[in-house]
Amino acid sequence: MKVPHPIPYQGSKRNIAKYILPFFPLDVEKLIEPFAGSAALSISAAQSGKAYKFILNDINKPLISLLKLIINNPEQISNEYEILWNGQFGNEKEHYKIIRAKFNETHEPKYFLYLLARCVKAAIRYNSSGEFNQSPDNRRNGRHPKEMRHDIFATSHLLKDRTILKNNNYKKVFELAGQKDLIYMDPPYQGVCNNKDPRYIEGITHSKFIEDLNLLNENGLSFLLSYDGYKGEKHYGVKLPSFLELEKVEIKAGRSTQSTLLGGNEYTYESLYISKALKERLTLTIEEITNSFSAQFELSLK
Repeated sequence: MKVPHPIPYQGSKRNIAKYILPFFPLDVEKLIEPFAGSAALSISAAQSGKAYKFILNDINKPLISLLKLIINNPEQISNEYEILWNGQFGNEKEHYKIIRAKFNETHEPKYFLYLLARCVKAAIRYNSSGEFNQSPDNRRNGRHPKEMRHDIFATSHLLKDRTILKNNNYKKVFELAGQKDLIYMDPPYQGVCNNKDPRYIEGITHSKFIEDLNLLNENGLSFLLSYDGYKGEKHYGVKLPSFLELEKVEIKAGRSTQSTLLGGNEYTYESLYISKALKERLTLTIEEITNSFSAQFELSLK
């Protein structure tokens, strides 16, 4: 069954979530996403039965507000999106600018969903004042309301009454984790982890993040981490320190769009790190998992 994805979001893990799920233990009490984004992994985990309770957190408050509506009030947000989508025809560019201005003034989630559906590459961009300033993709009108409604209701069905939503710093969410929980982290990529990057409301400090990962280890907490990768000869980020004792698996995420446009054939690989506590909870070794699924999922042990 196709996994719903109501929030179009650049960098979402929805296309590789099925590659990550094999590394879930069988006894997950809660799946915790401190950098939830579009919640793609939680939605996939709920549909596949890999987890049944969830904590979704993101520092981006309008994003969490949107997720809250999708999960708890699917009819409302579906109707609001449909009205905004239908209102664009005949004046598409100006309509987008008006909605963008309204969002920057009010931060209402209905405006955010429309902007994400219509902006270039579903990519959030902010100016130095923290205002959404991404341009519209003038080649398309955004996702049709009927399709959007279907995915919104499907997501609500999967997550309603099973999900806690938070708008905190990621470290505050770590405090909610127990020994039987699983933390999945997809923070801002290395190389873009700073407060000036237009893709993020707030970045993270690499050295501080390493300290926080070490603390998770000391507390015996299980986590998966998507944090870097490479394309051809271009690598993103530095290696994580060996004292963290993380197992690294490379996931073949797909052919690079930019490379294809330039006539190349480069693939993008994303790294997935498995914590020591998580490895001890798996019924198979990391190598056995990668061997079992490598042909289908294109995983490689590093």
